[in-house]
Amino acid sequence: MAAAAATPHSLVLQRSNTAVPRAAAVSSSSLRLPTRAARISCTAVAAPSPSSPVTGAAERGVYNFAAGPATLPLSVLEKAQAELVDYRGSGMSIMEMSHRGKEFDAAIKKAEADLRALLAVPDTHAVLFLQGGATTQFAAVPLNLCADPSDPTDFVVSGSWSDKAFKEAKKFSAAAVAWSGKDGKYTSLPPFDAIKQNPEARFLHICSNETIHGVEFKDYPEPKNKSGILVADMSSNFCSKPVDVSRFGVIYAGAQKNVGPSGVTIVIVRKDLIGNAQPITPVMLDFKTHADNASLYNTPPCFAIYICGLVFEDLLAQGGLAEVEKKNAHKAGILYDTIDASGGYYVCPVEKSVRSLMNVPFTLAKGPDFEKQFIAEATKEGMVQLKGHRSVGGVRASIYNAMPLAGVEKLVAFMKDFQARNA
Repeated sequence: MAAAAATPHSLVLQRSNTAVPRAAAVSSSSLRLPTRAARISCTAVAAPSPSSPVTGAAERGVYNFAAGPATLPLSVLEKAQAELVDYRGSGMSIMEMSHRGKEFDAAIKKAEADLRALLAVPDTHAVLFLQGGATTQFAAVPLNLCADPSDPTDFVVSGSWSDKAFKEAKKFSAAAVAWSGKDGKYTSLPPFDAIKQNPEARFLHICSNETIHGVEFKDYPEPKNKSGILVADMSSNFCSKPVDVSRFGVIYAGAQKNVGPSGVTIVIVRKDLIGNAQPITPVMLDFKTHADNASLYNTPPCFAIYICGLVFEDLLAQGGLAEVEKKNAHKAGILYDTIDASGGYYVCPVEKSVRSLMNVPFTLAKGPDFEKQFIAEATKEGMVQLKGHRSVGGVRASIYNAMPLAGVEKLVAFMKDFQARNA
């Protein structure tokens, strides 16, 4: 029997060709072992290198364009695979060990330090690793930043996610829509002077990148409220480019788009905003609970935080977020250029100035039947999860940090071929 394929730092069990006779298996009293003992050999495999923009997904057979959970760097998955059974000589998987043990304590502290390095998070802000998804923060933000439900808050509603944030905030604050893109089917963003801010509002809330509709803030509005608090849901473009964290009172992001698996939500909050939650705030939604306990008030999503830490290491190894942004802009440019050069065959409805570098929605002028055919044929060619969100239909290519350039190049080549065959 051939030896099993080695994985990084794996033990390979090589068994003898000597088989146990069928008759010997009838009863335990007649069982006879092979005369040649199995032997165990250690195979060392070099540690994976940081992600390359042109390698990765193709080695697994598909390019995954899902909006989230989304593709992760192959090097990160390989390192996690290598450490899964025995985490760095501990004799335990990181999924098994205590969240209060020295091994995980080092892992979560390293993850926070690397995230602070990536985003240049100032000491004025706390970094929290929480659970419940970004959706939980729709309630947590007004509960923590408003003294009571009568406090006014402002929302820029630029798509489905900011609309959901606004509706949830209405339960815990006097939330108002400062601008809405609904009439334009969420294909644009406002000039900042068109945002009708209430100077008495406790904060101004935006969604920096709308995953479903594909609109992205390229800059951020200045809050005109007395406290100068800007809040941003950055779930789908978190760590895709440099951000001046000091401009924000709160940044929150579900990890499952750009920096990890589902299960962990990262919150970056100005420290002076912690500790003033409404009395009705559940203990698990109070920022102070988690800030005072270094994100370890209860058992955190240990494995998800560990993977985020590996992703942060990978992004630093690529040269930081300025370099990552260049790669993302190049990938998105190739895809948008193909759409715009198709003569109307493919249509992206989003205004060019606010097109997302992460989520590219488009339709086919020939209609939904051809969109279904396009998605089906692309899937057969190894490009998966291209179906648009159920609320809007069409096609959507999510091209987060970990999407290799080769994946986008393969997609645009397929788009050109599909158009030629179905003109």
